[in-house]
Amino acid sequence: MIDQIEAISEKVVLIGVITQFQDEKKSKEYLDELEFLTLTAGGVVIKRFVQRVDKPNPKTFLGIGKLEEVKQFIDANEVGTAIFDDELTPGQLRNIEKILNCKILDRTNLILDIFAQRAQTSSAKTQVELAQNQYILPRLTKLWTHLDKQKGGIGMRGPGETEIETDRRIIRDKIGLLKKKLETIDMQMAVQRKNRGKMVRVALVGYTNVGKSTLMNVISKSDVFAENKLFATLDTTVRKVVIKNIPFLMTDTVGFIRKLPTQLVESFKSTLDEVREADLLLHVVDISHPHFEDHIASVNSILLDIKCGDKPTLMVFNKIDAYEYETIDEDDLITEKTKEHYTLQDWKKTWMNDYDVESIFISALNKDNLEDFKEKVYEEVKKIHIQRFPYNDFLFEEYQ
Repeated sequence: MIDQIEAISEKVVLIGVITQFQDEKKSKEYLDELEFLTLTAGGVVIKRFVQRVDKPNPKTFLGIGKLEEVKQFIDANEVGTAIFDDELTPGQLRNIEKILNCKILDRTNLILDIFAQRAQTSSAKTQVELAQNQYILPRLTKLWTHLDKQKGGIGMRGPGETEIETDRRIIRDKIGLLKKKLETIDMQMAVQRKNRGKMVRVALVGYTNVGKSTLMNVISKSDVFAENKLFATLDTTVRKVVIKNIPFLMTDTVGFIRKLPTQLVESFKSTLDEVREADLLLHVVDISHPHFEDHIASVNSILLDIKCGDKPTLMVFNKIDAYEYETIDEDDLITEKTKEHYTLQDWKKTWMNDYDVESIFISALNKDNLEDFKEKVYEEVKKIHIQRFPYNDFLFEEYQ
């Protein structure tokens, strides 16, 4: 009977929780991001369900009563997919599928699916396939893994199509082969990095969809793919850039995100190596996003995890053309000024002024303040260049 159920991937419901560690505001913020992820994957969100709990139910994530409410809505509206904001255990996944009788995805599976869509090169495809196989290995009894390609939809790409009877040994063997293939790719990329000589390396890092690729295109005059969707760029792109008389290499890396699946961090080792071996990081931030401070914290956390937290860094606050703030009437003596009322000048006087790294405010799209940006990058690259090639000091005299 299950085989006859059609997966309607276009209709999606989102499910999240409010806990003692995640208040209502934070829950809404995460679900907003989950909805953007769903849109990027090709789904249409028609309703959100949120339950306040001390902690997620270890068996069903939500309470049984809430799951029944979700099931009634799914049945009444022919919804084919329910997406949970947190990673589900194999046991939770099986129990929820039995109750809701539809395709169940969690945040990790959704992100992996988007990566599967975006992967273009052999390297990116191999990295994504490895991450997907590592994710599904403990979940081979998953109700929907036997759906074929014709059913399609979010979460059904690549290893997601594996039949339910697949032996765990086959998956483990495949993981082993993919790891060996990635080792070969990593060695090839390491040789490429070595062959670039001792040129200063600058890496663009930041949250997903902050405009790194657009900035890369403007500075390097290249045509790196850029789109207003999450994870538009998966493959590492390296371009030679010359500012004044200094040539250096600029790398565009994959964007980070909160709750980034550990499988992706491990499988995208070669991409992260570009960050590890960089001499200077350009931390690009979408200042028009209402939660950009959380994004900064998430990126810094990942940089610390990969032991890159102490690298020279320039904070690049992008998308100033899209920045908006709430105004307070001069006669309003009641409303207290909060971050929502900050102008860009107000922000510059906050922690940004005391930050231990330099900051620049730009619009890569409209090319606002790009000359100031280039000047700051030039100064930072020059410091590194002089340390590496002290006998080349005379080259900079004409620019003093």
